[in-house]
Amino acid sequence: MGTSFFNMEITIKIKRFNELSTVELYSLLQLRSEVFVVEQNCVYQDIDGKDQKALHVLGYYNGDLAAYSRLFNKGYYFDETSIGRVVVSPKYRDKKFGHELMRNSIEAIKENFNETAITISAQEYLKKFYESHGFIQTSEMYLEDDIPHIQMKRS
Repeated sequence: MGTSFFNMEITIKIKRFNELSTVELYSLLQLRSEVFVVEQNCVYQDIDGKDQKALHVLGYYNGDLAAYSRLFNKGYYFDETSIGRVVVSPKYRDKKFGHELMRNSIEAIKENFNETAITISAQEYLKKFYESHGFIQTSEMYLEDDIPHIQMKRS
């Protein structure tokens, strides 16, 4: 597994948990903590014991981890496959790497899980971003760790 390819300005690597180096694991946990815990001022247990079951999508820019998501096969989080922990480093948000990350995450689900139906739990303020990738809102707003979220699906 452990595929790697170059897209525009970021290099995408897709790895299973046991394929991650200690440096890659540290970098992705550091980025998730920087954004989801510190920037969003949300104290929660990010290291949730689920990374071992996930497929990890890492986007590098000049050797620096700029974007990340984790993917789950159907039945793990939702009935459909899912994408979670979607994050772009604050210092690279002006480069639109989130769009490249989502395109690659969706494609990785097709290639690795042979699925097209995807469900996500999205932060509500990112609704338009996810809609631009074919997701539609399927729930009312709910709070997850005191942050407004909505469920969204893509067929």
